[in-house]
Amino acid sequence: MNTPINPPGMSSPKGFAHVVKSTHRTAVYVSGQVSYDADGKVVGVGDLAAQTRQVYENIQKALTAAGASMSDVVKTVLFVRDLSPEKAVIIREVRQKFFGPGETPASTMVGVGSLARPELLLEVEAIAMRD
Repeated sequence: MNTPINPPGMSSPKGFAHVVKSTHRTAVYVSGQVSYDADGKVVGVGDLAAQTRQVYENIQKALTAAGASMSDVVKTVLFVRDLSPEKAVIIREVRQKFFGPGETPASTMVGVGSLARPELLLEVEAIAMRD
């Protein structure tokens, strides 16, 4: 079981948990995913919301291939090109559609100057725990 925890005395997080405790035994590591479609083309050039949707859809596909689901995700790391508060809001709004109530993973969001291709705006890696 994966349990999100937000300890008293810490700020109230938006769309993530400060801590996730897992009693599962199998770890699934998903490499950084970007907004490539099945043909390797960038989805949503210039559109952060569209790229975020594609990134999380790719994560879902990767998890499914490993016998896991979004509810098993305990940690994500987001790399956002030229991160700003406005971009963080866009990402959070899209991301929350992929996690059910009480399924918020621990998360780190980092601003970066560039990604592998100039048209990419976001890359996300994930760790899931399951039995």
